[in-house]
Amino acid sequence: MTITINLCADIGESFGAYKIGDDDAMLGIVRSASIACGFHGGDPVTMHDVVKRAKEAGVSIGCHPSYNDLWGFGRRRIDTSADHLEYMIAYQIGALQAFAAYVGEKVTHLQPHGAVANVAAEQEDAAMAIGRAIRSVDRGIIYVAPPDSWMEKAGRKLGLRVALEGFCDRSYDDDGKIASRKLPGAVHTDPDVVASQVLRIALHGEVVSRTGKVLPQRVHTLCVHGDEPTGVATAKAARKALEDAGVKIVTLPEMNFE
Repeated sequence: MTITINLCADIGESFGAYKIGDDDAMLGIVRSASIACGFHGGDPVTMHDVVKRAKEAGVSIGCHPSYNDLWGFGRRRIDTSADHLEYMIAYQIGALQAFAAYVGEKVTHLQPHGAVANVAAEQEDAAMAIGRAIRSVDRGIIYVAPPDSWMEKAGRKLGLRVALEGFCDRSYDDDGKIASRKLPGAVHTDPDVVASQVLRIALHGEVVSRTGKVLPQRVHTLCVHGDEPTGVATAKAARKALEDAGVKIVTLPEMNFE
């Protein structure tokens, strides 16, 4: 039986005159893209261009919402109420939907970015706020969530499709959460390390923590960070390793979430 998995990148994170990542190269490697919606990166021109190029590349389109934190690239925690978070997420979904409409496509998944993802993984009210925004705007949108997180629980409670997410280029703590970026080695920049990690996740449903502990890690989608200088190289390594092992890489809507 052929193993299938989704390979996704966070892209569209440039802003105005500031270029972040190589979106064109990434779109030639991955099958789904989580696109910034203006709160941590991205702007109307960038969003339009990335959505257009994603369609041309046959890459499915996802929303990559964050706290309103351009200064900190969405990686700083912001204390806000659940209803305000819900409306911020809905706002960003709507923005990307508008640009998807320009090219006759739809937003098919939502993958929270940075600090808001970390908070929602740990806190039920934040996870539910994101889920309510999805359900209200388009309940067909797939909620991308770490395994055993509050996001996964919230998505299932709200009757949404949930895609469990692992990471190509991040190290893991012993509790199964990704390691803080403040720690050395939190981001994998060596393509060989990335290749080894994605194969272990895809073929064996497990990942090795920073201390060597083997952890279960059954996922539908594997994420690579497009803002990293090594992002394209690690994405290429991940795809080649998976394909060489006979793993079929598909868009996120093509995955079976049962």
